[in-house]
Amino acid sequence: MIIDNEAAVTDAVLAELARAPDARLREIMGAAIRHLHAFVRETRLTEIEFHQACALIARLGQATTPSHNEVVLMAGSLGLSSLVCLLNNGANGREPTTANLMGPFWRADAPAMEHGASIVRSPTPGSPVFIDAWVVDPAGKPVEGVQVDVWQSSSEGFYENQDPQQAEMNLRGRFTTDAEGHIAFRSIKPAGYPIPVDGPVGDWLRVQGRHNLRPAHIHFMFYKPGYKTQFSQVYSSDDPNLDSDVQFGVTRALIGEYVLHRAQRAPARDVQGEWYSLTHRFVIEPGEARLPKPPITAKTGGARPALTILWRT
Repeated sequence: MIIDNEAAVTDAVLAELARAPDARLREIMGAAIRHLHAFVRETRLTEIEFHQACALIARLGQATTPSHNEVVLMAGSLGLSSLVCLLNNGANGREPTTANLMGPFWRADAPAMEHGASIVRSPTPGSPVFIDAWVVDPAGKPVEGVQVDVWQSSSEGFYENQDPQQAEMNLRGRFTTDAEGHIAFRSIKPAGYPIPVDGPVGDWLRVQGRHNLRPAHIHFMFYKPGYKTQFSQVYSSDDPNLDSDVQFGVTRALIGEYVLHRAQRAPARDVQGEWYSLTHRFVIEPGEARLPKPPITAKTGGARPALTILWRT
């Protein structure tokens, strides 16, 4: 189609898309094209602004490495990750859900571990925490045999893939639910941390005067054939940034009570002094068990990165 004017461009692109045999591709990309073209018309996007946008998209890819995913980080900072999650879980957004962001730091092939084992694999500062989690179906029936990946950052704010000082797969593990749908493991109490801001995501936060802090949390992933694969995070109720999470991930269903114990005996004999406990119940839905492509695949080989904190203005 020869283009006579700006109004003809959208029709020409959609006409070519109509040739694609995949109906879902036509639906998704048709909506994307219509919305993108409408966005350009509504904002009267200039050529300079268009080239700036293209450069930003290129930088997202250039900043993504085997140990860091800037694209996923940006999706979270725009609220897109949360929106997609909430629309696709909890009866398609009609009910509360324990599903949450996958995040940019999940790694596949975490070591399989025994019930009650510790995921701390190298010296890691922080108060001990003992976690009990239960996995049930929408009717409240325990689900046995669920593979549960768990991972978290250190109290210093680093996931092990970011930090050459931590052992391989430190603070990561994989457990399997028993007949009661239960798993138990030991870790250190999570702490809030700043997301990396040395790339396009940092620029995006700075122009808004936003901070780059995530509230303290532990990640979970649930996988079993016959059930939809679910990612979750349990946030600490005492974190000051619950209502301003840079990744827009905190939901009421996933605020957990990390209970401090001072006088009681800990579940492990080597623990002296204060310790924490956490219990949480997760609901997984019937569906397709499919593992997404991990956003990272390796541990960094460089120096430990500096942590930069942006303050909310």
